[in-house]
Amino acid sequence: MTSYPSFGQRTLGSEVARVFAQQVRGKTILITGVSPKGIGSATVLNLASQSPGLLILASRTKSRLQEVAHQVAETFPGTRVKIVVLDLGSQKSVRQAAADVEALTDQLDILINNAGIVVTSRQATPEGIEQQFGTNHIGPFLFTNLLLPLLRKAAASNPPGATRIVSLSSAGHRLSPIRFSDYNFEGKEVPPEEDHFKPLQGAFAKSTPDGYNGIVTYAQSKTANILFTVYLQEHLAKTGVAAYTLHPGTIETDLSRDQDAELSAQFYKVAPYWKTPDEGSSTTLVAALDPALNDVKGLYLSDCQFAEPFPHASDAVSAGRLWKLSEELVGEKFSLDG
Repeated sequence: MTSYPSFGQRTLGSEVARVFAQQVRGKTILITGVSPKGIGSATVLNLASQSPGLLILASRTKSRLQEVAHQVAETFPGTRVKIVVLDLGSQKSVRQAAADVEALTDQLDILINNAGIVVTSRQATPEGIEQQFGTNHIGPFLFTNLLLPLLRKAAASNPPGATRIVSLSSAGHRLSPIRFSDYNFEGKEVPPEEDHFKPLQGAFAKSTPDGYNGIVTYAQSKTANILFTVYLQEHLAKTGVAAYTLHPGTIETDLSRDQDAELSAQFYKVAPYWKTPDEGSSTTLVAALDPALNDVKGLYLSDCQFAEPFPHASDAVSAGRLWKLSEELVGEKFSLDG
């Protein structure tokens, strides 16, 4: 259970940051996917309000990072902020960004994997991985593993479980398990347990002429975020590093810029309450800060409280298969034992 059962759908992230101010003060925190008017920037500003030691903002576009950093400087003078250019769709960029972070700090108290994309047409990363799987899962998988030495260093002096890895997923994960037999969505045959939910509603069922369905591939990547956290929880248990994943709610941000009117209308049908970015940051901040979560007894949060993901997203065997596949796709094996 969380510290505040009263927190819910309409809780503001600013309130969460205020009540957990002691967990922010003096800490080094990295947030990915930071751009103006989004969940990332709301998360940054709410953390900045409580005197962190260092905020590291990471995203693809330097000008957007600078805009948010400037907003922090104007609103909360004296808060230390550094920016790192990070394109999670490029493994070369991920490796460079991790090196840039290591040049800024020798330890990291909290890593918030906030970044994500939604696309409705077939695209691929430079490594040939389907764009949403590559950016939403493989990029954060590599980035997190490269930063684990910094997290372990922080965990050595923090209370067990206070050092956190927080990864944003989505309620959309329920639409698809990991298609291990066809993770690139190339039309290969998949067994029933790897196939997506059917029937999909309305515009969610639309595919491009070449058979690509952006909603299903997005759902796969969000399932991957949860299974990644399942594996981290199991294998980091003795290191003092905790890991959580969450659904932030439905928020209208730049994430939806690739959607047509029909698809946007479908989202409004299934999600009648749309959160503000401040509300959207609240569950992230509970997952990152709540001291009641030092003792890991849950996995996935929604509306600031623990919830149950779909079974295909919490299966330990699938989590192990995904970890192995992810190592193959980045060409490197990672040991979580130190």
